Amino acid sequence: MRNLTRRQFVTGLACSGLCAIGGTALLSALGEQRPAHGASQSPFEREALYYTPCSERIRCEACHDQIIPSRVQYCHVPHSDTYVKCQLCPRGCLIADGHRGECGVRENRAGRLHTLVYGNPCAVHADPIEKKPFYHFLPGSMALSIATAGCNLHCLYCQNWQISQRRPEEVESTILQPVDVVSLAKSNNWPVIAYTYTEPTVFYEYMFDTARLARAEELRSAVISAGYINQAPLRQLCSVVDAIKIDFKGFSEDFYRQVCSGTLQPVLDTMKSIQEQGVHLEIVTLVVPTLNDETAQLQALCRWVVQELGPDVPLHFSRFHPLYRLTHLPSTPVAKLEEAHQIALDEGIHYAYIGNVPGHAADNTYCHNCGELVIRRLGFAVLENHVVEGRCDYCGQAIPGIWQ
Repeated sequence: MRNLTRRQFVTGLACSGLCAIGGTALLSALGEQRPAHGASQSPFEREALYYTPCSERIRCEACHDQIIPSRVQYCHVPHSDTYVKCQLCPRGCLIADGHRGECGVRENRAGRLHTLVYGNPCAVHADPIEKKPFYHFLPGSMALSIATAGCNLHCLYCQNWQISQRRPEEVESTILQPVDVVSLAKSNNWPVIAYTYTEPTVFYEYMFDTARLARAEELRSAVISAGYINQAPLRQLCSVVDAIKIDFKGFSEDFYRQVCSGTLQPVLDTMKSIQEQGVHLEIVTLVVPTLNDETAQLQALCRWVVQELGPDVPLHFSRFHPLYRLTHLPSTPVAKLEEAHQIALDEGIHYAYIGNVPGHAADNTYCHNCGELVIRRLGFAVLENHVVEGRCDYCGQAIPGIWQ
């Protein structure tokens, strides 16, 4: 296998061999794993998009000099006049020469911001599109899913913290350039490439180039994101992708700050922009006991969706399970998810779902006009599909989504 070129190996992968194995096995099967090593030797560097040189200065809290110490306030950090301001996400990190932003994967190299994860995924999986979850986007399809290390949020309940809260040199990864991702999807007849698991915003350049190549090959691109991204890169991204799922953490500034280390307004702006750009949008809220499950907050969230995005945006309420730094909390009671689902319907949402409860009736899709069940699911499997050419097969009502 080592005598094959990467292109030859990737092109020759067979669908039957990959669909049956888990993501770690698929990553290993690509045959290009590398051990962790320092970013200074990384072959995956590329100049990043969306940054500017910055003359703004802040005071080092340790030695009181006017410097930029890359958001880490220690006097042993080299004092440098060569620093940049990242403009990819709302954090706006000010990064000194030789240091990285909050995401851990974008580094200042002598006044130029570099991404360290281009063509360097640490997860490569083949997943049902329902796993993302997308329920109104090519149901029953398989998606080639990729992720790199890093994230620009630090959610206390992150289910993929082993890779999202790590730097690229701290995880095993593989070599898979954009052309290879597209080739892998095409050779296995997977119609969708999904950018997922960690936060695709931090591997923006890799995602954008892959999506652009995928569109030229008539493949779809789907982004699974927390939506913590600035407007200019978001609009550029919307020009090459087909669907975006936003993890809407909760309708609470306190929750975003205390649990996710972010802020609410940029995520609201992201969802509005996606809708305005005409990209298919679905929303998922993980309902966390005692933290974002108050009835008033759920009502406010649903009301905002209807008023700002419209009633046809699919809204999923997913069950929380104890993970990462919130292992002391219980799983979400199914009754609370059913309450959230009913609130969504009462507020006018046409397509509300309950997730992470396999077999629940609210995991299915019902026509909002006639009430008939049009898509029956069990877990990630589609058992019935009565959406024909984008319409309910019973009453002819248009069902919002991308179906073919």
